[in-house]
Amino acid sequence: MQLPLFSNNEKVAKSPITLPLPEAQVRYYPQWLSPEQANLYKNSLEHDLPWRQDSLRMFGKTIPIPRLQSWHGDPECLYSYSGLSLSPAPWTKVLIAIRDKCRDECNVHFNSVLANWYRHGQDSMSMHSDDEPELGPNPVIASVTLGAARPFVLKHKETGERYVQVLEHGSLLLMQGSTQSHYLHGIAKTAKPIGDRINLTYRKLIIR
Repeated sequence: MQLPLFSNNEKVAKSPITLPLPEAQVRYYPQWLSPEQANLYKNSLEHDLPWRQDSLRMFGKTIPIPRLQSWHGDPECLYSYSGLSLSPAPWTKVLIAIRDKCRDECNVHFNSVLANWYRHGQDSMSMHSDDEPELGPNPVIASVTLGAARPFVLKHKETGERYVQVLEHGSLLLMQGSTQSHYLHGIAKTAKPIGDRINLTYRKLIIR
Protein backbone atom coordinates (compact mmCIF):
# COMPACT_ATOMS: atom_id res chain seq x y z
CA MET A 1 0.00 0.00 0.00
CA GLN A 2 1.33 3.44 -0.91
CA LEU A 3 1.11 5.73 2.10
CA PRO A 4 0.71 9.49 1.69
CA LEU A 5 3.66 11.54 2.82
CA PHE A 6 3.30 14.37 5.29
CA SER A 7 4.39 17.70 3.88
CA ASN A 8 5.81 20.54 5.96
CA ASN A 9 3.59 22.87 3.96
CA GLU A 10 0.43 20.87 4.58
CA LYS A 11 -2.20 22.79 6.53
CA VAL A 12 -4.56 20.10 7.81
CA ALA A 13 -5.01 20.62 11.53
CA LYS A 14 -7.06 23.35 13.12
CA SER A 15 -5.42 25.40 15.84
CA PRO A 16 -4.84 23.34 19.00
CA ILE A 17 -7.14 23.80 21.98
CA THR A 18 -5.64 24.01 25.48
CA LEU A 19 -8.00 22.28 27.90
CA PRO A 20 -8.86 24.36 31.00
CA LEU A 21 -7.45 21.90 33.53
CA PRO A 22 -5.72 23.07 36.72
CA GLU A 23 -2.38 21.32 37.39
CA ALA A 24 -2.26 19.80 33.90
CA GLN A 25 -0.99 20.49 30.42
CA VAL A 26 -3.36 19.00 27.86
CA ARG A 27 -3.80 20.16 24.26
CA TYR A 28 -6.30 18.88 21.71
CA TYR A 29 -5.62 19.07 17.96
CA PRO A 30 -8.79 18.48 15.90
CA GLN A 31 -8.28 17.36 12.29
CA TRP A 32 -4.60 16.72 12.98
CA LEU A 33 -4.76 14.19 10.14
CA SER A 34 -6.81 14.73 7.00
CA PRO A 35 -9.85 12.43 6.69
CA GLU A 36 -8.16 10.61 3.80
CA GLN A 37 -4.98 9.95 5.78
CA ALA A 38 -6.90 8.92 8.89
CA ASN A 39 -9.08 6.50 6.90
CA LEU A 40 -6.08 4.94 5.17
CA TYR A 41 -4.12 4.54 8.38
CA LYS A 42 -7.05 3.04 10.29
CA ASN A 43 -7.66 0.47 7.57
CA SER A 44 -3.98 -0.49 7.53
CA LEU A 45 -3.78 -0.85 11.32
CA GLU A 46 -6.89 -3.05 11.43
CA HIS A 47 -5.22 -5.58 9.14
CA ASP A 48 -1.52 -5.25 9.97
CA LEU A 49 -1.29 -5.28 13.78
CA PRO A 50 -1.26 -8.53 15.81
CA TRP A 51 -4.34 -7.65 17.85
CA ARG A 52 -4.98 -9.63 21.03
CA GLN A 53 -7.38 -9.58 23.94
CA ASP A 54 -5.48 -9.93 27.18
CA SER A 55 -7.03 -10.77 30.55
CA LEU A 56 -6.60 -9.45 34.08
CA ARG A 57 -6.92 -11.39 37.33
CA MET A 58 -9.38 -9.55 39.58
CA PHE A 59 -11.21 -10.72 42.70
CA GLY A 60 -10.15 -14.30 42.03
CA LYS A 61 -11.52 -14.26 38.49
CA THR A 62 -9.89 -13.94 35.07
CA ILE A 63 -11.56 -11.03 33.25
CA PRO A 64 -10.94 -10.22 29.57
CA ILE A 65 -9.90 -6.64 28.90
CA PRO A 66 -12.83 -4.91 27.15
CA ARG A 67 -10.91 -4.02 23.97
CA LEU A 68 -8.18 -5.40 21.72
CA GLN A 69 -4.62 -4.15 22.06
CA SER A 70 -1.19 -4.35 20.46
CA TRP A 71 2.11 -3.12 21.95
CA HIS A 72 4.89 -1.95 19.59
CA GLY A 73 8.26 -0.29 19.99
CA ASP A 74 12.01 -0.58 20.05
CA PRO A 75 13.20 -4.08 21.06
CA GLU A 76 14.14 -3.08 24.62
CA CYS A 77 10.74 -1.50 25.37
CA LEU A 78 9.19 -4.01 27.77
CA TYR A 79 6.06 -2.55 29.38
CA SER A 80 4.00 -3.52 32.41
CA TYR A 81 0.67 -2.23 33.65
CA SER A 82 -2.14 -3.70 35.79
CA GLY A 83 -0.15 -6.90 36.21
CA LEU A 84 0.40 -7.39 32.47
CA SER A 85 3.88 -7.63 30.97
CA LEU A 86 4.09 -6.77 27.27
CA SER A 87 6.96 -7.42 24.86
CA PRO A 88 7.02 -5.11 21.85
CA ALA A 89 6.05 -6.21 18.36
CA PRO A 90 8.02 -4.48 15.57
CA TRP A 91 7.13 -1.06 14.26
CA THR A 92 4.98 -0.94 11.12
CA LYS A 93 5.18 1.70 8.37
CA VAL A 94 1.97 3.36 9.54
CA LEU A 95 3.01 3.41 13.21
CA ILE A 96 6.34 4.97 12.20
CA ALA A 97 4.70 7.59 9.98
CA ILE A 98 2.36 8.71 12.78
CA ARG A 99 5.14 8.49 15.38
CA ASP A 100 7.37 10.81 13.36
CA LYS A 101 4.57 13.34 12.93
CA CYS A 102 3.97 13.24 16.72
CA ARG A 103 7.71 13.77 17.25
CA ASP A 104 7.69 16.81 15.02
CA GLU A 105 4.68 18.21 16.89
CA CYS A 106 6.10 18.01 20.41
CA ASN A 107 9.85 17.35 19.96
CA VAL A 108 9.78 14.02 21.80
CA HIS A 109 11.46 10.88 20.43
CA PHE A 110 8.83 8.26 21.22
CA ASN A 111 10.15 4.70 21.39
CA SER A 112 6.87 2.80 21.90
CA VAL A 113 3.14 2.86 21.27
CA LEU A 114 0.12 1.09 22.73
CA ALA A 115 -2.65 0.52 20.18
CA ASN A 116 -6.18 -0.07 21.52
CA TRP A 117 -9.08 -1.13 19.29
CA TYR A 118 -12.50 -0.27 20.71
CA ARG A 119 -14.75 -2.46 18.56
CA HIS A 120 -18.10 -1.06 19.79
CA GLY A 121 -19.65 0.92 22.60
CA GLN A 122 -19.14 -1.82 25.18
CA ASP A 123 -15.37 -1.68 24.77
CA SER A 124 -13.83 0.76 27.23
CA MET A 125 -10.81 1.90 29.25
CA SER A 126 -11.15 2.21 33.03
CA MET A 127 -10.02 5.38 34.78
CA HIS A 128 -6.26 5.36 35.30
CA SER A 129 -3.08 7.42 35.06
CA ASP A 130 -0.12 6.70 32.80
CA ASP A 131 2.26 6.90 35.74
CA GLU A 132 4.20 3.64 35.56
CA PRO A 133 7.83 4.01 36.75
CA GLU A 134 9.25 3.25 33.29
CA LEU A 135 7.53 6.37 31.92
CA GLY A 136 9.43 8.61 34.33
CA PRO A 137 8.17 11.82 35.94
CA ASN A 138 5.92 14.11 33.88
CA PRO A 139 5.69 11.87 30.80
CA VAL A 140 4.51 13.14 27.42
CA ILE A 141 1.69 10.98 26.01
CA ALA A 142 0.58 11.56 22.42
CA SER A 143 -2.87 10.04 21.79
CA VAL A 144 -4.12 9.69 18.20
CA THR A 145 -7.74 8.74 17.43
CA LEU A 146 -8.80 6.90 14.27
CA GLY A 147 -12.46 6.04 13.86
CA ALA A 148 -15.65 6.80 15.78
CA ALA A 149 -15.56 9.78 18.13
CA ARG A 150 -15.61 8.85 21.83
CA PRO A 151 -15.81 11.05 24.96
CA PHE A 152 -12.50 11.13 26.83
CA VAL A 153 -12.97 11.75 30.56
CA LEU A 154 -10.36 13.41 32.79
CA LYS A 155 -10.89 13.48 36.56
CA HIS A 156 -8.79 15.37 39.09
CA LYS A 157 -7.49 12.97 41.74
CA GLU A 158 -8.00 15.33 44.68
CA THR A 159 -11.02 17.47 43.82
CA GLY A 160 -12.95 14.94 41.72
CA GLU A 161 -13.60 17.62 39.11
CA ARG A 162 -14.32 16.06 35.70
CA TYR A 163 -13.73 17.31 32.19
CA VAL A 164 -14.90 15.62 28.99
CA GLN A 165 -13.30 16.10 25.57
CA VAL A 166 -14.73 14.25 22.57
CA LEU A 167 -11.84 12.74 20.60
CA GLU A 168 -12.64 12.85 16.89
CA HIS A 169 -11.38 10.92 13.87
CA GLY A 170 -7.87 12.06 12.95
CA SER A 171 -7.31 14.06 16.13
CA LEU A 172 -4.32 14.29 18.48
CA LEU A 173 -4.41 14.76 22.25
CA LEU A 174 -1.16 15.68 24.01
CA MET A 175 -0.85 15.15 27.77
CA GLN A 176 2.27 16.69 29.30
CA GLY A 177 3.73 18.13 32.49
CA SER A 178 2.12 17.03 35.75
CA THR A 179 -1.08 15.75 34.10
CA GLN A 180 -0.53 12.11 35.10
CA SER A 181 0.25 13.09 38.70
CA HIS A 182 -3.03 14.95 39.17
CA TYR A 183 -5.54 13.33 36.81
CA LEU A 184 -7.13 10.02 35.93
CA HIS A 185 -8.47 9.47 32.42
CA GLY A 186 -10.56 6.87 30.62
CA ILE A 187 -13.14 5.92 27.99
CA ALA A 188 -16.56 4.89 29.34
CA LYS A 189 -18.90 2.27 27.92
CA THR A 190 -21.96 3.45 26.04
CA ALA A 191 -25.22 1.76 25.07
CA LYS A 192 -25.55 4.02 22.03
CA PRO A 193 -24.87 2.48 18.61
CA ILE A 194 -21.33 3.54 17.74
CA GLY A 195 -18.65 2.55 15.29
CA ASP A 196 -15.20 1.22 16.14
CA ARG A 197 -12.19 3.31 17.11
CA ILE A 198 -8.44 2.70 17.13
CA ASN A 199 -6.40 4.74 19.59
CA LEU A 200 -2.62 5.04 19.51
CA THR A 201 -0.83 6.29 22.62
CA TYR A 202 2.82 7.05 21.90
CA ARG A 203 5.21 7.03 24.86
CA LYS A 204 8.89 7.32 25.68
CA LEU A 205 9.96 4.54 28.01
CA ILE A 206 13.04 5.07 30.13
CA ILE A 207 15.38 2.15 29.49
CA ARG A 208 17.55 1.37 32.49
